[in-house]
Order: sequence, then structure tokens, then C-alpha cells
Amino acid sequence: MAQARETRARLCAAHGWDEDAVELVPVLASGDKVLDRPLSEIGGKALWTKELDQWLGEGRIDLSVHSAKDVETIRPDVFHFPAFLPRADRRDCLVGAASLADIPHGAVVGTSAPRRAAQLLNLRPDCKVVTFRGNVATRLKKLAEGEADVTFLAAAGLERLDQTEAGTALGAEEWIPAAAQGVIAIECRADDARTTEWLAAIDHAPTRAELEAERALLAALGGTCHSPVAVICVLAGDTLTMRAALFSPCGAERIEGTVHFTIGELDAVRGLAADLLARAPAAIADHFRAGD
Repeated sequence: MAQARETRARLCAAHGWDEDAVELVPVLASGDKVLDRPLSEIGGKALWTKELDQWLGEGRIDLSVHSAKDVETIRPDVFHFPAFLPRADRRDCLVGAASLADIPHGAVVGTSAPRRAAQLLNLRPDCKVVTFRGNVATRLKKLAEGEADVTFLAAAGLERLDQTEAGTALGAEEWIPAAAQGVIAIECRADDARTTEWLAAIDHAPTRAELEAERALLAALGGTCHSPVAVICVLAGDTLTMRAALFSPCGAERIEGTVHFTIGELDAVRGLAADLLARAPAAIADHFRAGD
């Protein structure tokens, strides 16, 4: 809802509308209904979009507001993304310890994200990972109740909820975030020219360049919600720099690579994906369709 309110504020500012010109319609996603199992076991990222897709397709809503990192890489052709809002903090925050090194030996770490679990176990194989799902408040409550010693939350989410004091942001040098993290993606029907035009006014071109490159990497890797992949892509001037790492689920194996390219030069991204998969041992490659 915080993301929806930001979207409404930007639309109203761009078009000179009063706030009541944009109605916010809460939709409870399947991903919020089942919290005791990892998403990968109950339907993957589609659980965050299927209700919104149905309402959008039926015309009950004009646009959907998503956390971009929770949107499937391949989307139905009947929808498209006319706007990505300016990227917020892309980092993960560690909650419960001041740094990765300060996590107690043998600590229980709560997360349901394969990337976070594998990256942690690669750096701290002494830790134990347990499933931890729910919104920010739910996960902080579980942590306070002792279900885990530490957990991870997206810095952008904490920032939008004014809870930046809850954790310690992890630099990308030691901890690579998820593809599309920190980005609000706004989707509408591809044949809805009026809404597309309205949304285009709030699209942030630098964020779009980074996001399209990151999603192109995921598509080239053939990853699924089971695939532990971390990626960061940063635009500086006209040059994008992408660093990506693939892990085995247990964290024992890790490979990474970096590529520099200009906006729209997605062949370079696909080349990075091919290189990573060519170097990946079976413990990694088996979790990417392109590696079959």
C-alpha cells in the first residue's frame, strides 16, 4: 500500500490531479495468504501477481503496482510496464546483527529466499536457515519472538515504512541483492492507450535501463523461483555495469562475473549469462533451465 500511495502521489503531481482522482484498491495476493512454506513450494512469484492479473484483465482496475523483484520474468503479452519509478535503496538489510561477521556461530537465520539462503551459507556455512515469510511487520514479530536469531529485509521496504533503524544495510561488495530490488513496477493492459500515456509521464528512464538489463539476465539464465541468483546493475553516464553471482542452494558452490555495456546492449547481458552457465558446476547449473 505504501508503494501504491507513492504511485498515486507521482501520478497526481505529474498531471495536476487531486488525490481523489486515483482510487487505491487493496488486493490480497495468494503470496500473503500462505506464510508457512517457501514460495517455491506453492507456486512461485505468480502468487504475487495472479489476483492482480485477474482484476486487471477484467477491467476492475486500470493498473497494478508491484515490487519489481516479485514479478515473474516472463509476463502475459496482454500486459506491459509503462512505468518504473526511481529506484530506491537496492540493498538488503541484516536484522539482528551488526554485520555478517557478527552473526553468532551456529545462528538460526530466517529467510524464504533461495538467493539469501545460498549467499548466506556460502559466507557462513555454520548457520542454519529456516523458512521465514510474511510482510515486514510479521517477520520482525517472528524475530522478536525468537523464531530466528537474524533475518534479512529489503532496505527499500524498510525505508518506505519509515523503519530504517530496524537493520544494517549490506554493501553490494560483500552481499549482492536481488534482480529488480528497490524498484516499483507499474503495469497496465497493453491495449489501454490512455492509461499507458498517463503512466509514461512518471517512468524513470535510468531505472528502466537497469531493470530491463537485470530481467534480461534472468531470462537468459532460465532461472525460476528455486534458482539462487544475485545481480546488481548500475548505470553511470551511458554505461551499465552488471555483476552477477550464481549459487548452489546449499551455498557450497558460487560463480560470478561482471560485464560493462551501453543502454539496450542486451547481447552483452546474454553473453554474461552464457559464460556463467558454461562455468557453472552441475550443483549450480541444474537449477537453471538454460543449463539443462
